[in-house]
Amino acid sequence: MNILAWIALGLIAGAIAKAIYPGHQGGGILATLLLGIVGAFVGGSLGIFFTTGTFSLAASTLSISGVILAIIGAIVAIFFWNLFTSRSAA
Repeated sequence: MNILAWIALGLIAGAIAKAIYPGHQGGGILATLLLGIVGAFVGGSLGIFFTTGTFSLAASTLSISGVILAIIGAIVAIFFWNLFTSRSAA
């Protein structure tokens, strides 16, 4: 899948991840979409690495497992975003 497809998948994965992720997340729709793109790249590259042994994004194809990994990557990205941007009550 080429880079534009990963970006498009990341936009969709970010929206799905925000809907799945429990609680209220800070940041607007732009932050969510950017985190979705980051999650799609990270999740997709890790999925490709574990299946082929390389980090080549051009070698992959769009599949259900790629979409699931992109959503999981976006959820992880949202988790870390909330972890680093949340202010403690203390």
